[in-house]
Amino acid sequence: MSFFSDPARIPENYGLRVAAGLMVYFIAMRLLHLDHQVELRLLNLFILMGGIYFGLKRFKETHGKDLGYFRALITGVSIGAIGSVVFAFFMFVFMKVDDSLMQSIIANEPMGRYLNAYMASFIIALEGVFSSLLVTFVLINYVATDEAGN
Repeated sequence: MSFFSDPARIPENYGLRVAAGLMVYFIAMRLLHLDHQVELRLLNLFILMGGIYFGLKRFKETHGKDLGYFRALITGVSIGAIGSVVFAFFMFVFMKVDDSLMQSIIANEPMGRYLNAYMASFIIALEGVFSSLLVTFVLINYVATDEAGN
């Protein structure tokens, strides 16, 4: 059984897909010279939402339609956390290799002068984890789960 079809590896599988989606989106925005538009970060939420939704749906399909509320919460947040941490690592490496992005952040953002690549990457990871918690909480209501006591 491969890594991408193993039902026990759904958080890692979909977390890596989320990270890949975020990386492709960032590179596309960079190539289009839109990487300085901070507001476009909001679209990252839709990539995260898609990964968590399809991960929860896949979990339900592979585990005999048995998806408890807390298991869904753990799975969704795990998918988002893995995707966010991998993307944060990618951004750290990117900011270390191409210093122009970090210099643009330092020059144009209100708290930019206090940031470095380490802090910016940590903030990306933290923002992604908390976004995944919110997205999972919302999506659990749309993906039918078992009762909390079951």
